Amino acid sequence: MTIGAVGWVAADDQMDESGVPGPDQDPYIWLEEARSDDALAWVEAENKRTLSALEADPRFESLKAEALAIFDSEDRVPYVSFRPDGLYNFWQDKENPKGLLRRTTIESYTSDDIQWETVLDVDALAAEEGREWVYKGSTCLPPDLIKCMIALSDGGEDATIMREFDMSTKTFVEGGFELPEKSQGGIQWVDEDTLMVGRDFGEGTLTASEYPFTSRMWKRGTALAEAPEIFRGEAEDVWAGASLLRDNTGTVHGTTAFRGVSFHESEYFWRDPETGAWLKLDLPKKASPYGIVDGHMLMSTDVDWEVDGQVFPADSLIAAELEAWKADPNGAAKTLVWAPGERQTKRGGAITAGALYVGLLDNVVGKMLKFNFVPGDKGGEWVSEEVALPDNATVGIAAASDESEQIMFTVTDFLNPTTLYYSEAGEAPRVLKTSPARFDATGMEVEQHEATSADGTQIPYFIVKPVGMKMNGETAVLMSGYGGFQIPRLPAYLGSTGKMWLERGGAYVLTNLRGGGEFGPGWHQTAIRENKQRTWDDFIAVGDDLVKKGFTSPQHLGIQGGSQGGLLVGTAFTQRPDLFGAAIVAIPLFDMLRYHLIGRGASWIGEYGDPRIPEQRAWIEGYSPYQKIVEGADYPTPFLWASTADDRTHPAHARKGAARLAEQGHDYYYFEDTVGGHSGGVDNEQRAKIQALQYVYLMQQLMD
Repeated sequence: MTIGAVGWVAADDQMDESGVPGPDQDPYIWLEEARSDDALAWVEAENKRTLSALEADPRFESLKAEALAIFDSEDRVPYVSFRPDGLYNFWQDKENPKGLLRRTTIESYTSDDIQWETVLDVDALAAEEGREWVYKGSTCLPPDLIKCMIALSDGGEDATIMREFDMSTKTFVEGGFELPEKSQGGIQWVDEDTLMVGRDFGEGTLTASEYPFTSRMWKRGTALAEAPEIFRGEAEDVWAGASLLRDNTGTVHGTTAFRGVSFHESEYFWRDPETGAWLKLDLPKKASPYGIVDGHMLMSTDVDWEVDGQVFPADSLIAAELEAWKADPNGAAKTLVWAPGERQTKRGGAITAGALYVGLLDNVVGKMLKFNFVPGDKGGEWVSEEVALPDNATVGIAAASDESEQIMFTVTDFLNPTTLYYSEAGEAPRVLKTSPARFDATGMEVEQHEATSADGTQIPYFIVKPVGMKMNGETAVLMSGYGGFQIPRLPAYLGSTGKMWLERGGAYVLTNLRGGGEFGPGWHQTAIRENKQRTWDDFIAVGDDLVKKGFTSPQHLGIQGGSQGGLLVGTAFTQRPDLFGAAIVAIPLFDMLRYHLIGRGASWIGEYGDPRIPEQRAWIEGYSPYQKIVEGADYPTPFLWASTADDRTHPAHARKGAARLAEQGHDYYYFEDTVGGHSGGVDNEQRAKIQALQYVYLMQQLMD
């Protein structure tokens, strides 16, 4: 091994021909076996050491109790989904740690005393079958949504089994459809006796990213192995599959398919209803079908798209008359529905019986638009109006009905509890429910600032300031970020963070980094692959700005991130160890020279690049935290944590980071939850424990 400018890597002549480190260069590859005896023994020893240091802190039990009281509170808003037979909610609390699927009526839900009917008791099911079942949702047959396939994960993995369930009888269907082998992928109901299935069908049906790339049509009473294949992508795809094109009434208008040729790029196809042949759609690879609204087929694009001399700008919505599109998808005339303004981007949407609702970010402030197509003598036009919701907040769609104009919105910010608004028949939204306050925000305030990144780009961030904060650099600040996959980080009620951190005098910072989705697809695309360092530069720039403005100082500045955010934190503390006093590296990516071989890593090559290609490996070598850990550096003491059951980023990343830190003589903490998937704990007790461990760590490093 050699230690050089890019950190700990093997010399080129020691690599295999792909240039990816192997066992001769990386002594910790054995930790990539999630449940091997040796790996689990290592985890047990690390957990014992970390828990003895953090759980022994006299603040741990009170912090855990505070978090658990919030997570288990009976006065939480029970968010619902609309179905023809009622409003459905999944609920977890102290008595039901694995959760209840339950339903009520709209009349009961809008009252102060909701009466619930239990549909599925996951705790009882797990106890009966001796499994660690985690409920992962249901897929039901429109329009009645009574016949459903329930997805269950054993321990919190993304991979699930699926069983047919009858919502009217509240029982699993004896002899019904069942997919007993855990797998990625899912199903769609064609009719009550037919499923379209995309799963692991055995050898040669999964991509290198371990996702399905074939779809089959499965008839009730037949063997899945005999079900005819209707679509096949390529083994080199990230994923691929077929899908039914349905409108809000449940009517099927045809069959589409896609090939995910990278995480951010797809090719789409339309199946000729007469011949069964697949027609490739003339869509940009960064565009996709959006849904059926008012007799039109809508499409969304993340890049500028020129059609017949007209350029539809990136992030816009485009429509074609549905029947014309079905007859000739590539030739049907297309019109603009909506295009973003400066620093605007759409965020989520829902289709009701009579309208399209689309969330909008306007300089990271939320708005909601309602769209309708109005017929006219010249063919009609799309009109929009802003939904009357509070300003200067983050707004979202909580639930929408396919059958009516019923829709619910959430409105939230850092300091005010989330409020649920309800609208029906096109009326102005009214407050339906409000979450109780979880911390005392009296005297706290929120400010928005900008930092200048290495290339001169202005990077916005929010700081939530505790009562009495002085600009003397002594405030403990927790800075969070993500900066990847076009996912925005937005102001939201801080809840447990407010109780456990802000009330104790800490400040909180939320960064809006390039690579995320706060300002649309361009904000993302400017910081991927060869330009990914821009994300790390943005985060570091915010840290420098916080110190420069006197909000904090390096010994009081902590950083936290999970998944891509864990990679963000790993790059930050290895590139600028002098800037930070604590670093929480949660469920992270960390070894970026082998990430494509670990968990679902191969699916993210579109974001980071391929380390098997020399030019692209050079991008990644410059920042991969695992290889950047070197002897003698003065790192903050990081806290890495992961989940054994995480089959997405895989615990190997955090494990290997901890092992490398230990080898080089650095202080660190490592904790691994043996159950729970990519989001951590699967019940409130586990979630509260993980929260308490992190805040004890932050207080020890930044406040004591």
